[in-house]
Formats: sequence, structure tokens, C-alpha cells
Amino acid sequence: MAQVEATTERIIAADAETVFDALADYSGTRAKLLPEHFSEYEVREGGDGEGTLVHWKLQATSKRVRDCLLEVTEPTDGQLVEKDRNSSMVTTWTVTPAGEGKSRAVVTTVWNGAGGIGGFFEKTFAPKGLGRIYDAVLAELADEVEK
Repeated sequence: MAQVEATTERIIAADAETVFDALADYSGTRAKLLPEHFSEYEVREGGDGEGTLVHWKLQATSKRVRDCLLEVTEPTDGQLVEKDRNSSMVTTWTVTPAGEGKSRAVVTTVWNGAGGIGGFFEKTFAPKGLGRIYDAVLAELADEVEK
């Protein structure tokens, strides 16, 4: 079982605190950022950063749907970590300043991939697909905070 990783990033024309606050707002802003790949979104505990428990289904392909129950932590300033209780998947959002009135938002997801030939295809294609999904989230985030 090899670890699979998908990373995408975007420079956003808003300060890092504004961008981070929007990402951490699971009870409000976050739901508005999610593309059609996400369904059944529900905040079960908390709703703002650390201590939030959020559920959604992520449909990465027409045949692959993950039922995600994510515990949110904030291990360092500008960082949100979403650990899935239902799998090995961990998504880390990092927001840092990137010059005057700009920030860099980076999202990285890692999980333990399948073995064998299925694992080969997962490691080859899943990062690109998940990268496209999270790129859409970051584009919506930019649209939201650059208003």
C-alpha cells in the first residue's frame, strides 16, 4: 500500500487572515465553495475551525464515492487539518501571506492507496482528479474573498 498525495495551490488577492477565516467557516462559507463533487454536506459539531466535525460525500469519479467524516484541527497558525474518521485520508489547508494584500492557499491530501494494479492506477490518476476538484474549491474561495 503506497501513500497517494494530491496538492494544488492558488494565489488569492486577499490577506491570509481573511482567506483562512473563510476556509475555517464550515457552518457558512465552506459549503458555498464546494463543487458538484461534494454532496450531503453537514456540520455535526462546532463549525468554525478547530473542533469542527463535518460530513460530506466526495465523488471523485463516476464510480468512486468516499463517505467522509472529518475532524478539524488547527495545529499551527494558518493551517487546517481535516482527518477522515472513515479512512486514512488527511487534507491539510495552509494559508500564508504572499505579498501586499495577497495570500497563498495550498491544499494537500494524502491517503494510503490500494495495492497491485489498482494501486498503480490510483497513484497515477487520483492526484490529478483530486487536484482538479480542489482547484475548483480554491477558485470559488478566491471569488468569495476577493469581492
